[in-house]
Amino acid sequence: MMKKIALIYMGGTFGCVGEPLAPMPAEKFIPLLQHVLPLQLDIECFVSPVIKDSSACTAEDWLRLTQFIQELQQKQYQNFVIIHGTDTLSYASAVLANCLGHSAHVVLTGSQYPLLNVKGDDTREFTDTIDNLNFALESVVKCAQGVYLAFHHRLIHAQTALKRHTTELDAFTGIEENTPIYANTDAIQVNDALIAKAQDFNCVSLMWQPISVDQQIENLALFLKNPPNALILQGFGTGNIVVNEKLIQVLQNIQAKNCAVIITSQVPFGLLDQRYAVSEWISHAKFLVSNSLSQADLYAKALKMYLKYDAVDQWHDHWKN
Repeated sequence: MMKKIALIYMGGTFGCVGEPLAPMPAEKFIPLLQHVLPLQLDIECFVSPVIKDSSACTAEDWLRLTQFIQELQQKQYQNFVIIHGTDTLSYASAVLANCLGHSAHVVLTGSQYPLLNVKGDDTREFTDTIDNLNFALESVVKCAQGVYLAFHHRLIHAQTALKRHTTELDAFTGIEENTPIYANTDAIQVNDALIAKAQDFNCVSLMWQPISVDQQIENLALFLKNPPNALILQGFGTGNIVVNEKLIQVLQNIQAKNCAVIITSQVPFGLLDQRYAVSEWISHAKFLVSNSLSQADLYAKALKMYLKYDAVDQWHDHWKN
């Protein structure tokens, strides 16, 4: 029995035309997109509740997309391909993975070049759109339940995706689908109340720099006046950050204002490791340590914690779940 695929268009370079590139209105683009879809597959096209340049997307937009997918699930759709811009494609993938878990077959894709020529009246002579879209459509009916990113013939676990190059066709890297990972499997039902709450989600990720501890303290002290919901500290190597008691106290003061302080690494892949003396302070300072699979996945996990729990103490109680 042929599996029906819901193809959801959310914008991005894929649907841009003109010079400079600008998005074609969805109602004009979808009929042109349908002309290039493979005839052997049962595909129904949908317009996402939000269409915008992906660099402008926020948690609210991805939650609206998740809600739309969950509404289609209630109509018996179980296979979804999403066309999304590449700038925040890894973040969209991670948010969907954390919200949908293994409740459906979901594959996100995008392109480095548009589908259409400058005038928008024919397909572009050189484009990666058709190749990426066909690969995503083929993958969604074969992959196990979960969320994936399909790009340049690579099917990647969504929570591990990282954009590795600004212009090359092979733009994304991560752990490929044929390698098992420990990933989020539980879904959350997205409703209007959660979407409204997400509008106020404030997450700051601070990449640690090789400057003096005193300068770090001054920088961190700025967050005491208006702390975010989550402060992510990207240390060196396996999460190493050089501190003193004053710096730890500043971080604890920030956390006391209901801000989750999370330690992670600037290094894209690999687990954190606190065997070094320079990281010994983390074990007794009572900060959260990332157990996510990428920076985008850590953002998505922080978002999920914020949506589910109002107090940072609850984040600590459920962080390892």
